[in-house]
Amino acid sequence: MLFNAETIQSGLIDVSDQLPVDISVIIPLYNEAENLQPLHKEITDVLRQVGRTYEIVFVNDGSTDGSVDILEQLAQSDPRVVLIHLRRNFGKAMALSVGFKEARGNIIITMDGDLQDNPIEIPKFIAEIESGQDLVSGWKLKRLDPLSKTLPSKLFNKVVSLVTGLRIHDFNCGFKAYSRNVLENLRIYGELHRYIPALAHGEGFRVSEIAVDHRPRAHGKSKYGWERYLRGMFDLLTVLFITRYMRKPLHFFGSLGLVFMSMGFVINAYLAVWWFMGHAIGHRPLLSLGVLLMVMGVQFISTGLVGEMITRNQQPDEGSFVARKVNSPKRGDDN
Repeated sequence: MLFNAETIQSGLIDVSDQLPVDISVIIPLYNEAENLQPLHKEITDVLRQVGRTYEIVFVNDGSTDGSVDILEQLAQSDPRVVLIHLRRNFGKAMALSVGFKEARGNIIITMDGDLQDNPIEIPKFIAEIESGQDLVSGWKLKRLDPLSKTLPSKLFNKVVSLVTGLRIHDFNCGFKAYSRNVLENLRIYGELHRYIPALAHGEGFRVSEIAVDHRPRAHGKSKYGWERYLRGMFDLLTVLFITRYMRKPLHFFGSLGLVFMSMGFVINAYLAVWWFMGHAIGHRPLLSLGVLLMVMGVQFISTGLVGEMITRNQQPDEGSFVARKVNSPKRGDDN
């Protein structure tokens, strides 16, 4: 099946008459022409052995290397292949978001299109989800990449784990499995795809990690450089605010405001004592700093209060919060 991204996003696709799907595999890709056919074959072989209904969703993120022709051949030869073309290269987060909207499976698996993720691991992900996990993230325990990629990645993962409180080893691994309930409650934009486990954890979902086989890249080249780690740190601030302070903005802005006001108060109190002792303080830059810090403190607290009012007005109904209902066993007759 071949769809355009704008058609999907406008809601013009009717899938009500299609057969139900147990497993959806989503593959966002950009310029992976040489890897697509062997990847499709490996995934198909594994999923046939699993014995469940499935679909393979390829999201072409504006490829320019001939990937389009190969994908269309796969879509024509395999009715389980769903092909989505983005009009240009929008980035992995957008490609995943579009794939999530199209996927119909109860279990959604994401993997990269570079053949480094081994499809033989798919049954392990399925078993983890069916055991009760909401999101299962892959961990490239023996990562077959150069040191220039593995060393910054280890540092990045340690920082993210420390900041978010989610103790997993590999946030950036594209090989993941989700229950449908997770995707219905997450919004992925910008470059937040790296933090999907942290976002899910912040919403109360159960997140786990399994070690996966990682293979060296056989064809093509990596599309990411050092700049992604710099952008990733800015995105980490976004994740921190979303997961901890989205529903209580005054806790964030108020804390900063109190710090600035306290510093300003101490400085101004010192200058007041100095003035009472007969010294001139009007020409001292320290006075300007003290006043500035107190004004900044008031502004931060005011921003937090405005945020609280906005949050209060947009507070969803109780039933729309993320919750998981557990049916209790039926009790026997009391008589």
